[in-house]
Amino acid sequence: MSTERRTASTSLPSENRSRPVPALLYRRRSSDNIDNLATVSSSLLPAFGTIVDDANSLHLRKYIIAPYDRRYRWWQTFLVVLVVYSAWSSPFELAFKKVATGSLLPVDLAVDAFFAIDIVLTFFVAYLDKSTYLLVDNHEKIAMRYVTNLWFPMDVVSTLPFHAIYLLFTGKMHKGEAFGFLNLLRLWRLRRVSELFTRLEKDTRFSYFWTRYCKLICVTLFAVHSAGCFYYWMAIHHKTSDDTWIGAQVHDFEHENIWMGYTYSMYWSIVTLTTVGYGDLHAENTGEKVFNIFYMLFNIGLTAYLIGNMTNLVVHSAVRTFAMRDAINEILRYASKNRLPDGLKEQMLAHMQLKFKTAELQQEEVLEDLPKAIRSSIAQHLFHETVETTYLFKGVSDDLITQLVSEMKAEFFPPKVDIILQNEIPTDFYVLVSGAVDVLIYKNGTEQYLKGLKKEMLEEIPFVTELIDDFNTENIAPIEGAEYHEAPNNSGEENIEGTSPTSAPSSDILPVRVIIHGHRPDDKTNDGGKMGKLIHLPDSVEDLLSLAEKKFGKRGCTILVADGSQVEELRALREKDHLFIF
Repeated sequence: MSTERRTASTSLPSENRSRPVPALLYRRRSSDNIDNLATVSSSLLPAFGTIVDDANSLHLRKYIIAPYDRRYRWWQTFLVVLVVYSAWSSPFELAFKKVATGSLLPVDLAVDAFFAIDIVLTFFVAYLDKSTYLLVDNHEKIAMRYVTNLWFPMDVVSTLPFHAIYLLFTGKMHKGEAFGFLNLLRLWRLRRVSELFTRLEKDTRFSYFWTRYCKLICVTLFAVHSAGCFYYWMAIHHKTSDDTWIGAQVHDFEHENIWMGYTYSMYWSIVTLTTVGYGDLHAENTGEKVFNIFYMLFNIGLTAYLIGNMTNLVVHSAVRTFAMRDAINEILRYASKNRLPDGLKEQMLAHMQLKFKTAELQQEEVLEDLPKAIRSSIAQHLFHETVETTYLFKGVSDDLITQLVSEMKAEFFPPKVDIILQNEIPTDFYVLVSGAVDVLIYKNGTEQYLKGLKKEMLEEIPFVTELIDDFNTENIAPIEGAEYHEAPNNSGEENIEGTSPTSAPSSDILPVRVIIHGHRPDDKTNDGGKMGKLIHLPDSVEDLLSLAEKKFGKRGCTILVADGSQVEELRALREKDHLFIF
């Protein structure tokens, strides 16, 4: 079935080309579709009734950038790297202000320049209208939306180089603490990192486990770094340096190497975060004790957040194994409580193990969420060729096969498991794709291959003939060697008697056995309705009447079954049917 899609285009005057353009494109190549879907980070779907453009590129206004343009995405990723530097340098420059006006100043100016360029670019990036789900490429609307949003002033203040501006106007470097706290405004840029991780978690090209794991590590490192820097800043600004957590260990620490102080700060922060608390670095004054209280309270929440997320990630990877072990334990308890036979218990365990092993092949929960048309296409791809080559469906129309295949599903069975039981109401139809099945019956408490199939049935099921040949080699000879054989019936209902060699099978197929009576079905006086003679069914009705005359001493001309129906053809009879000959 093919579907034709038509796209109508209308030429518009240049002054009327300000309409929003559709948010999504239909790619011509399937690989492009996959790449596009793999990187979707937000809902860019058009509203119902929206005309979706069928072009290869968006018809945006001049100097307008699509928000999901590949080059713009790379630019955003590059800025994330600079955000990582800003997240490290802002607390570090607050604690060690000498580097803020020294070695790190040129780097800060370069980073601020890149974010200033990004502010300018934002005025040229189209945005998605949440009411119509269309991209807006109007310059005035883009600028108004950005300027009136909180993001614009925060982007500006987090980008301004306050040290450089003060140096430019005064000619000297400011050494106060105000600029240190102003530099903390750069932490506003961390929202870009959060957006990046959100996009990566939805990107199927990246492992969700490792993306989430890296995010947790980054959160932990930033918390440790920020707490250590602020704790060192408190020690620097305390009126008595020896009455501080680091001054008690290192005298005159203000004049020591910067990296020595940073190492002490990180050591204290990590020890406190992990609740080890060796006691070598501890609070010495009231301010430090208050800070420790809040830091440890924060650590309780952070630790719970980390442990909870890591537990979910680890458990999610092993949840299928846990479910399988629980299911097996439930089966063992059920079999033990109800005293099931060992063979039946083994079948239950084998089926459960195979179910979990093949779960990734079946993926029923995935298929249930798909539309019917997609599920039908999958079934056609998987089963159509198999059904088409099956002997039962040879010559059947392709339309019928297509309808049958749409309703099919794959099932796996372990060895030595019952699939269909005799006299069971059929609810499923099975097509054997790989492996083999045995047709078995129980005789005298033992399993045997089924031998009583008619010739027509054997032609329909070719593989059964081989099984019957094996059985006849072992079991037919004793039957042919005896003229009469009498055996008691365990239920006491029948007097079982064999036939002469004339009724022995003439082919390699074991004949049908029937029970004959010498009276009418409704006459119970002769044998009480419980006695009869078990014979091998001869080849013709005349032979059957002759055999009955020999057994009962009188000639009959009518053959009825138990329900009163008259027998006209012997091939209509089945194993152990009751025949009344009179």
